[in-house]
Formats: sequence, structure tokens, C-alpha cells
Amino acid sequence: MAVDALDAKILRLLLEQPRTSVREYARILGIARGTVQARLDRLERDGVITQYGPRLSPAALGHPVLAFVHIEVTQGHLEEMADALAEVPEIIEAFSTTGGGDLLARVVARDAAHLEDVIQQLIKLPGVVRTRTEVALRERVPHRMLPLVEAVGNTAKPR
Repeated sequence: MAVDALDAKILRLLLEQPRTSVREYARILGIARGTVQARLDRLERDGVITQYGPRLSPAALGHPVLAFVHIEVTQGHLEEMADALAEVPEIIEAFSTTGGGDLLARVVARDAAHLEDVIQQLIKLPGVVRTRTEVALRERVPHRMLPLVEAVGNTAKPR
């Protein structure tokens, strides 16, 4: 999927001003509303834009503890393990990985005791060989996409 400079400008606006209308994006960019809408539709179809909506704070929802749990899984149980992890509300992301474990789960908790309860719940799942947990102390670089969008836009070739 090639993203050109105009796509990058649209994505930047979408990231910086997510509650703005397509009509307003078009006015800001000095292009037709239909052009912006067609580009957004294509970016969605091509999987560049994967979702819309607010980004919520687990801490503000009463879960200020963030941990990364590496999970080693018995061979052949990766898919069922992923399905089981999806049933645990405190797991907000999980990835298959290489290295010291098979899965890496981003886990939130109310406090250290709650984190221990969640980890104990994970350990009891069939197919879990072992876990290793790392607690995040402070977020140093928040989730962001704008620098990547700008880098892609700066290197994009015009269509």
C-alpha cells in the first residue's frame, strides 16, 4: 500500500483533529470533499486506517498498573491460548513473539494484588508452561503514529 503526500496530510489531520468533519478537512487542505472521502475510503479498504474512536486511559478507568506478561505455551496450543487471553478483560493487547516466550500480553490492573490475581488466572490456563512479568514504571513515549505518518509522507512519491 503506497501512501502519498496527500494521504499523509489527511492522516495527520485525522490524528490531530479526529472529531473534525470530512468537509472541514477538505477546507483545510484546499481540496474537494469528495477527494478527501475517496482517500479515506481507500485508506480504510487498504488497512491503513484500522479503527476510529477515542483512545481510553486504563488508569482513568481504575487500572493504573501496567505490566507486560511473556507467556510460554505448549506447542500446538497457540491459537486456543490466544482465544483464552481474549476472554480476560485486563489483557488489552496480546502478540505472538519470538524470543523468550510465545505470547506477549499487555495487562492492566487496579494494583499489585490484582495484577497477581490476573497472572494466577493466566497460569491456570491449559497450555501455559510459564510466565514472566515485567511491570512498567512510567510511560516514556506514549502511543503515537504522527511521527511515522510524517516520515512516510516526506518520502512518498506523488501519484
